[in-house]
Amino acid sequence: MPLPPSRRRLALWLVPLAAASAVVALTAQVAPHVLRGGPPKAARPSPQPSPDAAFTVKPYLQPGDGPDGGPSALLWQTPDADANWSVEVRTDPAGPWTATAPPSVRLVAVDGVPPFRLYRASLTPGTGTGFAYRVLRAGATAFEADVPPTKPAGVPQRFVVFGDCAAGTAGQKSIAYQAHRARPDYVMITGDIVYSRGRISEYLDHFFSVYNADAAGPASGAPLLRSTLFFAAPGNHDLIEASLDKYPDGLGYFYFWAQPLNGPIGTPDAAGAPLLKGSAARRKAFLETAGPAYPRMANFSFDRGDVHWTVLDSNPYVDWTDPALRGWLEADLASPAARNAAWKIVAFHHPPFNSSKAHADDQRMRVLAPVFEKAGVAVVFGGHVHNYQRTHPLRFVPGPPPADGEGKPYGPNGQVDGRWTLDTRFDGVQRTKPDGVVYVVTGAGGAKLYNPEQNGLPASWKDFTARFVSDVHSLTVVDVTPDALNLRQVSADGVELDRVVISR
Repeated sequence: MPLPPSRRRLALWLVPLAAASAVVALTAQVAPHVLRGGPPKAARPSPQPSPDAAFTVKPYLQPGDGPDGGPSALLWQTPDADANWSVEVRTDPAGPWTATAPPSVRLVAVDGVPPFRLYRASLTPGTGTGFAYRVLRAGATAFEADVPPTKPAGVPQRFVVFGDCAAGTAGQKSIAYQAHRARPDYVMITGDIVYSRGRISEYLDHFFSVYNADAAGPASGAPLLRSTLFFAAPGNHDLIEASLDKYPDGLGYFYFWAQPLNGPIGTPDAAGAPLLKGSAARRKAFLETAGPAYPRMANFSFDRGDVHWTVLDSNPYVDWTDPALRGWLEADLASPAARNAAWKIVAFHHPPFNSSKAHADDQRMRVLAPVFEKAGVAVVFGGHVHNYQRTHPLRFVPGPPPADGEGKPYGPNGQVDGRWTLDTRFDGVQRTKPDGVVYVVTGAGGAKLYNPEQNGLPASWKDFTARFVSDVHSLTVVDVTPDALNLRQVSADGVELDRVVISR
């Protein structure tokens, strides 16, 4: 008998499994095979799939829930079918494989996509240790990859940053390939991770296939996710459309990412949480599947080598003048981990300072500029605007609330008036110690470029803009030492577009 819609939408974390095949039912009432209309006939058993066919999404690394930047989680997806999955790791190529704790598994069953299982295994090979892992199905290796060592503070490291990326374009694939060529220690995405509604189907179509491709090339992407850690800030296309009735497979950010859960917003009805809409049944199913990630994972911080990162949700439903939210940010930037880091870097989607005609009024995050300055933040990365921009180091004093701002420091479209002071002596070559914060827009990661007509026309830029490239897709490559950040902007063809050194 077919299941009612509420059962078909059921999605639950299951307890860790010694073998996934031991899960005879997803609940006491619902067996996995029922979701497909009944088990196969005994006389015609299904053939064993090839390793590739066993995965809906091949294994990929995630930082996990702790503040140390991981990697501590390995995730993969399979069709909704029983299988005996396990994970093993080793730190010595000549040494033995050691089994991790049994993976946990969720069934994700929402309207619009075939049901699938999302597995998660914990990885604890040791801090600063390179390792290999392999994922086994019924005892046979289905996937294997190597993970380079995590670099401690004091050791040079490299990260890359880009946003507005997984749109299924040639530019996206070329940027993924350039990220692979840069050999980063990790990747930061500045929001609008997938286009155009943050849906599960869009992750499956445009994200994993490009950033976890089996081969590296400008026409395919690269095998990054399996060996390189990714972090991501949420953007408007990730979270702003939160109607589960309109898009039942929306809010994929909370299914597919496992990032630190140390943010300030812990309950769905709290101020600043993404606006969850939809029927009671769909909301319930989503909350059960997302678990503690919703809404806390929209804001978080972590430490990676010499950098303390603070990642914020900059969508308009978050009021960063709220004393509780602002207090969390101030406390994070003043925490022992942040004080001990050589560099403090902040990432979020909507850039406070932008010279494009596109999104010119989207200035709400300017209200945090004094917080960043007081804390000694070196760089703020944003996306949202699909090009590259870098400001002079600047300090900003927000003006009084506008008459139409209802007491808030920004107008109805997000404008924030105020006064900035620019350090125009900083050139990143001879004068490398900035007086102020450098704001970088790196939103040329794959989506359609904004305002190419402004490229090479400084008269159309705001006076805080030092560099503006809007006619090519690009990514930011940053080399970190305790004394300097070497920031380069690289095009989809591998051409260097900008370079500056920021010293302490």
